This record gives sequence, structure tokens and C-alpha cells, in this order.
Amino acid sequence: MPLSEFAVRKAKPRDKSYKLADGGGLYLVVQPNGSKFWRQKYRFNGKEKLLSHGRYPLISIAEARAKREEAKKLLSGGLDPADQKRLDRLVAETVARQTFGLVAGEYIEQIKANGAAPGTIEKTRWLLKDVASPLSKRPIKDIVPAEILAVLKRVERSGRRETARRLRGTIGSVFRFAIVTLRAENDPTVPLRGALLVPQVAGRAAITDEGKFGSLLAAIDDYDGWPTIVAALKFLILTCVRPGEVRGAVRSEFDIDKAVWSIPAERMRMRRSHEVPLSRQALDVLEDIWLLSEGGELVFPSIRSKDRPLSENALNSALRRMGFTKDEVTAHGFRVTASTILNTRGFDPDVIEAVLAHQDPNAIRRAYNRASYWNQRIELMQQWADLLDEFRQKG
Repeated sequence: MPLSEFAVRKAKPRDKSYKLADGGGLYLVVQPNGSKFWRQKYRFNGKEKLLSHGRYPLISIAEARAKREEAKKLLSGGLDPADQKRLDRLVAETVARQTFGLVAGEYIEQIKANGAAPGTIEKTRWLLKDVASPLSKRPIKDIVPAEILAVLKRVERSGRRETARRLRGTIGSVFRFAIVTLRAENDPTVPLRGALLVPQVAGRAAITDEGKFGSLLAAIDDYDGWPTIVAALKFLILTCVRPGEVRGAVRSEFDIDKAVWSIPAERMRMRRSHEVPLSRQALDVLEDIWLLSEGGELVFPSIRSKDRPLSENALNSALRRMGFTKDEVTAHGFRVTASTILNTRGFDPDVIEAVLAHQDPNAIRRAYNRASYWNQRIELMQQWADLLDEFRQKG
């Protein structure tokens, strides 16, 4: 006879555990301490086996009976309910371990193995591990768009619109990685397109007036800061590259005899190697600073160690100490200065773009330009260095 709710609830403990049968192999075990557990006996391949369905009253009579019927369906299909229960538990544990943080870590390792720049890797790690930390322990399959939007809006409200936009894209990359590795079925960032405020784009602060730029050059000459910083600023202006490429420059990249600096692809933003013709003035800067980096690989090491490059803010901080505000000039803005002045003076725009390592969208034209403009670039870089000397004298 099936058990009633009253009979189960009123079952008292005895000196020894005992059973109350419900039918179909299901019964309730009453322990001497008063605990009550659902059990089910069944036979599989001729052997008697036992299945646990949980503790009463956490599992009610109705729930226990439903579990009994599920077990019977598995038996009718030739499956052992105990084996299936263990499998389900393993699947649940595996899913629980596939958190956003775990998958994000694997994604970071993948882009690292694929040759992403160190700066890109660090930026991605910061976005996923720090900014997106509220998602870290969530099973990736359970994350919904609203959760991601809450994280993005928190960043947006802090005034970092561009960071919020990048974070959405980076989180989306993690989900696409999870999809191809069979740990997610969709990308919940897709419905969030258009949900964020448009970033407020601000151009790189730069001095484009030749007279004012001459004053800046004179100020750099007179600056009494660390020699490596002074040399790095001068070299940055002379070579028209990005600050990170100067800060990370190593001695083996330079062929002094041929006056060429060969920057490998992994240190370039566009992931393409770039050769820089060195003017006489650029070679002079290298000659002045070369001995200071003896014993290390870096050409422009930090103050604290020859094995560490100048910090990201070292050049801009020096400009501030010279009296130039962040709204007037930045180290990255030197490229804007060079492009503006050279274009204004009528130099060939294609050669200027090649000097700046800007990538032509046309692959054939890009390969042609790289090969054909070398001599023009050598000439232009020397003319640029000579112009800087003129500006310096006028400033």
C-alpha cells in the first residue's frame, strides 16, 4: 500500500533503522537519529541494485515517486539508473567547472600562442580578469545578455565608454571561443550591439605649428631628466614610430652600418615588420645613448633596471615636467605632428604613409609601396631630421 504524507511525517525513529515501503521498489529508510531517506531497489542484468533519491522532506513523496518512474523508464530502455545518475552528476560538475573565468583564461592563452603582442595580451587579461570579474565564477552556458549589460553599463557610467565598447567585443570573443570548443551555444553579446553610448573620440594631442614645435624641441634639449628619456623623446620624433616601439627597442634590431632599424612584426601594432631608415641625427642619438645600455638588450632601459623598458607614462611625464599639458602634446602625438607638417609642406603622401607604417587596404598596392618607397623614405627621413634642426633654431 502506498505511503501517505501523514505516515511519512509521523514515522518515529527506533533503536535500529527500518523501512516503509511505497511500492515499485521505492521505500523510506528511517534512521535511529530521525533522518529519513528515499531508496529504490531494482534489478539490472540479473543483479539487485540500490538507488538513492535523497532525503525527506527535502525530497517529497511526489518527487520521490517521479524519480522512481524516471528510473523505470531508463530500465525499460536498457540503461542502469545508477550509472546514469553518476553520468548526470559528472556532466553537472563539468558544466559547473566551465566558468567564464576558466574559458577566458584559455582564450588568453590561445591569443598568446597565436602571436598576439604583449600589450594586447595584457590589455585582454585586464579586461577579462579585472573589469569583467563579476562574470568570472558564472558557468559560461548560464550567462545571459542582461548580466553582461550590467557589467558594461557599470564601466560606461564611470565615463569609460571606449573601455565598455572594447569589453563587449572581448567578452564576445570569449563566447565565440566557447562555442567552437563546445562549451556554449550562443554569444549573448550579440543582442547588446547598439546598447552602449558612442565613445567620445579625442584625437592625440599634438603641436602642428612649426614654431611651437621648435620650442618643444628646444625644451627637450634643455631637459635635465634621465638621459634615456631625453634620448627616447628625440629618437621618437626623428623616427615617426609609436612610443611602444621605441620603448621596446633592442640592440639587435639595429644595423648601424646600414643605418636601418628593423622592428619585428610582433612589436608592431599591425603585426607587420617595419624597417626605419635612420637619419644622421637619429644615429647621433643612438651613439650618445648606446654606452648607457651596455650589458643589456634594451636601447632605452628604465632608470631602475637595464632589463626593463621605460614605463608607458615615462615620456608623457617628462613632457608634463617641461610644462606641456596633456591637452597640448603627447608622445603619440609626435606622429600627428610629422604627418601634418610633412603633408602641409607638400611631401608625397604615399611616402609619408609608408614612413608611418600605415597599412594600405589594397594588398597588392601595399606590397608595391613597401618595396618601391624605400629610397624615398630614406630621403624623407633625412629631410624631416633637417627640418627639426631648423625648427629647433627658430624655437
